Amino acid sequence: MYDPFVPGRFIVAERSMQAFDALRNRSFPCDMWRPMEPVGPCPIILLSHSSGGSGPRGYTFLTNHLASHGYIVAGLNHSELVAPELARREGETLEQRAAWAEAAIASRVPDIRFLLDHVLTEVRLELAPVGIVGHSFGGWTALASPDVVHQIRAVVALAPGGSSNPRPGILPAKLAFNWGRDVPTLVLVADNDVCLPLDGMYEIFERIPAAKRMVVLRRADHMHFMDNVEQLHEAVRTSPPWIPELDYLQKEMRPIAELCTGEQSHLFIRGLTVAHFDAVLKQNDEACRFLAGDIQAELACRGVEAFVHAAA
Repeated sequence: MYDPFVPGRFIVAERSMQAFDALRNRSFPCDMWRPMEPVGPCPIILLSHSSGGSGPRGYTFLTNHLASHGYIVAGLNHSELVAPELARREGETLEQRAAWAEAAIASRVPDIRFLLDHVLTEVRLELAPVGIVGHSFGGWTALASPDVVHQIRAVVALAPGGSSNPRPGILPAKLAFNWGRDVPTLVLVADNDVCLPLDGMYEIFERIPAAKRMVVLRRADHMHFMDNVEQLHEAVRTSPPWIPELDYLQKEMRPIAELCTGEQSHLFIRGLTVAHFDAVLKQNDEACRFLAGDIQAELACRGVEAFVHAAA
């Protein structure tokens, strides 16, 4: 019986490396998760992290699960974490912060294009179907990359940025959606997301020019898409904001005890992400039937409250 929620049959091997982009003179720490046993060409999943400092290792709950199901997952520390010219400085003016945001946004898709080139050439992976998954700013990156990275055939966007009216302090990244082809997309979001509220998620979803599905996790916030949910959520909720524009976080974020657990959110994300990539990249009929069925009931019987916003 098809069950994307349980770990797959493969033992996972992890690898860390440095990847040098001579064109931009930047060295990127990269991480890769893959099946340990030789299984032939595996679909490649590119991972794009949020704007925080965790890098791809902030999502090991998902990377290990994907690799156990026969995927090769590769992620890098994006340019804003590695380029000296993008280092943040204390006492930045509004103009300096705006210039930093513009440069960080402009670097994201080139980072993904470089990452794919690196894993195909330097790591010598066989060309296989390619998907991308990203969270927050990384979710925007996942939705923006198919504009220029034409190998991408499937997208999973986790609480993505890119709405037309972002809250104060949120990067004003725009989405063109110049895909020119069908890139089936799964959008997973949280109904109590203070940083990226649900109305912005609905707006982004409506604009996606492809086969698409959105599922909303109840009683969840923005940190429910990362490792160490409880610790991260409470750290953000109780700490002084790193820029004044984010002072609403402390006021509006609910205590973690009032929200779903990290175990529940991780199960939600792992299972639906694997099912989407299985259906699109592996053309697995069982995964297609699973996604066409009663997703809400499948999650409920596993103790997860969610609802399907729409599928098209």
